[in-house]
Amino acid sequence: MEQTKSIGMSRRNFTIAGLSAGAALLTPSALFAGESQLPSNADALEVPAVRPGTNTSFASLKQIDAGILNIGYAEAGPADGPVVLLLHGWPYDIYSFVDVAPLLASAGYRVIVPYLRGYGTTRFLSSDAFRNAQQSAVALDIIHLMDALKVKEAIIGGFDWGARTADIIAALWPERCKAVVSVSGYLIGSPEANKKPLPPKAELVWWYQYYFATERGRVGYENYRRDFAKLIWQTASPKWNFDDATFDRTAASFDNPDHVAIVIHDYRWRIGLAAGESQYDDLEKRLAESPTISVPAITLEGDANGAAHGDPPSYRQKFTGKYANRIIGGGIGHNLPQEAPVEFAQAVIDVGHL
Repeated sequence: MEQTKSIGMSRRNFTIAGLSAGAALLTPSALFAGESQLPSNADALEVPAVRPGTNTSFASLKQIDAGILNIGYAEAGPADGPVVLLLHGWPYDIYSFVDVAPLLASAGYRVIVPYLRGYGTTRFLSSDAFRNAQQSAVALDIIHLMDALKVKEAIIGGFDWGARTADIIAALWPERCKAVVSVSGYLIGSPEANKKPLPPKAELVWWYQYYFATERGRVGYENYRRDFAKLIWQTASPKWNFDDATFDRTAASFDNPDHVAIVIHDYRWRIGLAAGESQYDDLEKRLAESPTISVPAITLEGDANGAAHGDPPSYRQKFTGKYANRIIGGGIGHNLPQEAPVEFAQAVIDVGHL
């Protein structure tokens, strides 16, 4: 299927590749939530316009034990609606979706937005647990959350760490992922693959990863985590004029007692400087093979993304099912759901009908 390119901030500017004649219907289950019927393709909704930053809070914040964590999450929408899971990245949190969630909830979806391990109110159940942030461990957190909430299947959307996690679930557990919306496309990697050096200009974008590889970097992030996060926001989204209140709402999640350990481990693990845990070895072997994603997918990219990202043609072959790519214009950077909530929410609705 050919990629399509969409420019501008209006839904009316989008084109969508390969819409099917109709969407599959889901069967309700007494055990699993979130399997209500989605509207047919002809009834697919157009998301109403909303100004980014309209919402500043979530209606409902909850906690639940899931796997080795007690996970904090926001929830919106009808309890029996089709489920959407929205996953944030670093250095962001659930407030990246504070405008997306009510848009999807008003369209009838049950929206679940968890804090990843090391963020917000999510905590390890054991003080002795290794503060591990390798990619398969984070993905399993979401599988365990789905199990705890009795969600059999969901549309999963995310960016940064969240997009990587959505890609992993779509690739390894396609029966749990109805469809995927991934900002910056295919983000599954491996420490071995990451050993290959990049050209200097590309390496420069990853400066913080190499800083975190040092003890100076760990201490620096511990001491200046808010200053650090604000710098990343500014460089990754150079045209996003966020205000102090917007930043402060998210920055509070970095006070999590495990935050620094999780962030440092993630970036050290990526380049082979920190070990993972052996129970994830089989999953990591599968991920190192760069598995394809067969579920319906929409990939998104902002036209002003200052973070490291690949060009859409470089990952097109990784998506073997129904697929569309959209470039969001208007100076949209790395934190695409918060900068362009209408376009992100529309992609979530549309991907369920590819």
